Amino acid sequence: MARVLVTRRLPFAALDRLAAEGHEVTVCDGELPPDRATLERAIAGADGLLCMLTERVDAALLDHAPQLRVVANYAVGVDNIDLAACAARGIPVGNTPDVLTAATADLAFALLLAAARRLAEGERAIREGDWHTWVPDRWLGADVHGATLVIVGAGRIGEAVARRAAGFDMRVLRVGRSDDLHAALGQADFVSVHTPLTPATRHLIDAAALAACRPGAILVNTARGGVVDQVAVAAALRSGHLAAAALDVMDPEPLPPDDPLLDAPNLLVVPHIGSATRGAREQMAELAVANVLAGIAGEPLPHPAPSPTLPD
Repeated sequence: MARVLVTRRLPFAALDRLAAEGHEVTVCDGELPPDRATLERAIAGADGLLCMLTERVDAALLDHAPQLRVVANYAVGVDNIDLAACAARGIPVGNTPDVLTAATADLAFALLLAAARRLAEGERAIREGDWHTWVPDRWLGADVHGATLVIVGAGRIGEAVARRAAGFDMRVLRVGRSDDLHAALGQADFVSVHTPLTPATRHLIDAAALAACRPGAILVNTARGGVVDQVAVAAALRSGHLAAAALDVMDPEPLPPDDPLLDAPNLLVVPHIGSATRGAREQMAELAVANVLAGIAGEPLPHPAPSPTLPD
């Protein structure tokens, strides 16, 4: 029997598989992530860890878990995990790829459409009694059909967004690591960010990148908040260089209510819900548990995270 620590309760049946296999499962209490001291105490003696993207799994935490055999991240991104520290200790790391691709791509395109057509502003106007009659020149948005979409990071999710864009006859430009980001941004009506967060991509979309965008472009980010320089985004919104921005991810999460970004005009923010469909989250739980069971058994993980020795 192994001991498995789960850092947040998951309302899905997948966790029952761990108990059914005879393993002891400890779930951290509460709806919020465990604080660091609680996590350090809880992980002591654990053989497996199933964590959320809210937990920082670094060398210092691993020092509290000398018998840990596997880390399963309940996410695709693994920027919250020190992969090198895990590899140095021989601890395999798993993630949950593929199963949230469609859900996240759906949200990215929903944000694109909402920002383009100023849906949040229109809905707010109705609630505030600020809509009196049909008018020809208010809440004018951007045309999506036939527009140019730049996808920064054309992996699984980026390609799924590209397929959705095809239904709107959009011109799609894909930007990878070896491509000229600023040249592509200069052609963009819309920019959708899908690159993982790494040291190389932190603040990839900075003031210079935003300045390279075509005036009136709209930015969508469903990747990680740290890929985008939020101070630069706020400035570009206030100057009008960016027509709008729609963000599912921020840095930090959640943003403090007094964060200056929230005062920027034409900004739509939602609480990191890219994978928040029941089907996607259930399948993520299945993959995470499969990784835990394999790691405890000393078998190769069915869904391993990228090796820290390889390019991101």
